Order: sequence, then structure tokens, then C-alpha cells
Amino acid sequence: MTTVETTTERVLRLLGLLQRRTAWTAAEIAAELGVTDRSVRRDVERLRALGYPVHATAGVGGGYRLGAGTRLPPLLLDDGEAVATAVSLRLAAGGTVTGAGEAALRALAKLDQVLPPRLRAEVRAVHEATETLVGPGLEIDGELLVTLARACRDTVRVRFGYAGRDGAEQERTVEPVRMVTTGRRWYLMAYDVDRDAWRTFRLDRMRDVAATTWRFTPREHPDPVAYVGRAVAEAPYRYVARVRVRADARRVRDLVPPQVGRVEEEGDASCVLVVGTGDLDWLAARVAGLGFAAEVLEPPELREAAGRMARRMAAMAGEAVDQG
Repeated sequence: MTTVETTTERVLRLLGLLQRRTAWTAAEIAAELGVTDRSVRRDVERLRALGYPVHATAGVGGGYRLGAGTRLPPLLLDDGEAVATAVSLRLAAGGTVTGAGEAALRALAKLDQVLPPRLRAEVRAVHEATETLVGPGLEIDGELLVTLARACRDTVRVRFGYAGRDGAEQERTVEPVRMVTTGRRWYLMAYDVDRDAWRTFRLDRMRDVAATTWRFTPREHPDPVAYVGRAVAEAPYRYVARVRVRADARRVRDLVPPQVGRVEEEGDASCVLVVGTGDLDWLAARVAGLGFAAEVLEPPELREAAGRMARRMAAMAGEAVDQG
């Protein structure tokens, strides 16, 4: 006796077959599913009714193939495909392709939610046994990324120990909104419940991260990328410098990573670079190295540092001339 459950299972198996190979004959599908050609035709019609474009070819050797539709159908993965996909997503989540890391993390959170425990263990084993050549930065555990991504999606509070700049660790309870990566580090923008304020947290400073069962109502919040960018560029440094650079903002952003400084639009021919630092000599050299004309707006100590550097450069040039 055929039930709704068995019919649904068979239709999903048919969808999986059509995703596995480009084309199938009706006889091949019937043999795989253990049904008649008539049942195959009915199941094909069921898929079409659900919006999946299953194309038929007539004649001897004719059959069925899954075409490109207007929306992505559910992908049915076997064990090997699921493990390979999850491992690839973990690697992509920490990659350098613009936008790929965030999309990979969302997909990984969805896949991790439905992976059986035995496959999750295989994914972890493969990931831990794999090394990648990456640029300078701090490696973040994939389990931490998944935990926070799911907490952001499900709007549940998160608890963790957090090490401050002085090394002292405190327990924090937050309402997470979004993770932001600068390419070198990962940050979480969240509402700190105990401090009643928005905060930015570096993931590499978190310990014992655990999602709670406490759901929260999302609050109005600043733009996460802009908020993290300001916090990374300006928080808490001895000096916050503002320098007008005579160049298009896009050209300056290409030269100044977001974890180093923030670039404010000012016009087609100039922009303002905002950098937090404790070393003004370093900043003066960095601004000069951009290769554009620049004007120090604040602090006055940066003008003094630029003057010291100019005198050193002039002395070096003079020595070179004398020796020539």
C-alpha cells in the first residue's frame, strides 16, 4: 500500500537522482526506485507541480533531465558530498574572496544544523587535519563561527568569557547581531546586556562560547560594518588622527585596510583618513607612503611627527648628494 510518506520519499529520491546525473531514461529511474514507468511519470509531474523544471526527451533512449529553474531546489547530498561541502565551506568562511566568507558561513550554519552527528565528527576530523597557507591573521575555530552564526540567525543570547586588553577575563552576555571580518580578524557586533550598550568583540579573545535558550527581540542597531570599522580604527588609542588626503576615497581604501583606518568621503579629489594610534611617527610614515598630498587636521602632535620625519628624510637626501 502506497502512503503519502512513501510517495514523498520516492519523489525526493527522484529529485536526488536527477541532481546526480545529467540525464536518465525512464527505465533507469524505474529500476533505481523500484517502481513502474507509470509511477515515474507521475512523480515527474509531482516535481513539475512543485516548480522544478524536469524536461523530457522523446524517442528510443529518451528520458528526463533537470533543467535550470527560477529558484534553487533543495540539494540532496549523500554522505561523501555532505562532508566535502561542509569542509569546503569551513575553508571558504576564513578565505579572502570578497563576500565569500560571509555567504559560506551562512550556508555552513544551515548545513551544520541538519548534519547527523557521525558526519559532523567526520567534517571536524578532516578540517583539523587540514592546513592552509593564508596571510597574516588569527585562525578562528570553525565551531565558534557556526555557534555565533546560528545565534545571530536564531536571535538567542550568547554567553562567553572575554579577555580585555589588560588580559583580565570577564563573563559577558550579549545579543548578537552580525559577525564582520576585516581579513585579518573576526569581530562580533552585539548588544552587551550587562553594560546596556552596543559593543564589538574580537572572536580570538572569546572563551567558552555558548548559545543560550533565551530568545531576544532584535533592537534597532547601527550598520554592523560601519560600527565595527569605527571601533577597530579608533578604539581606545592614545591618539585619533584625522588627515585630509588629496585623492579619491576609493584609491585610499585600496591602500589602507579597514583594520588600520577609516576613510570618510569628502569629494572627488579628497577624503579624510581617520586612524587611531599610539605611535605618531609610524602614522606619519604611513601617510607619506600613500604617495598623495596630505594635510594633518588633528592632533597637532602628528604635525610635529611629520616635521621630524621630513627633517630625517632631508638629512638622508643631503648625505646621498654629498656622497655622489
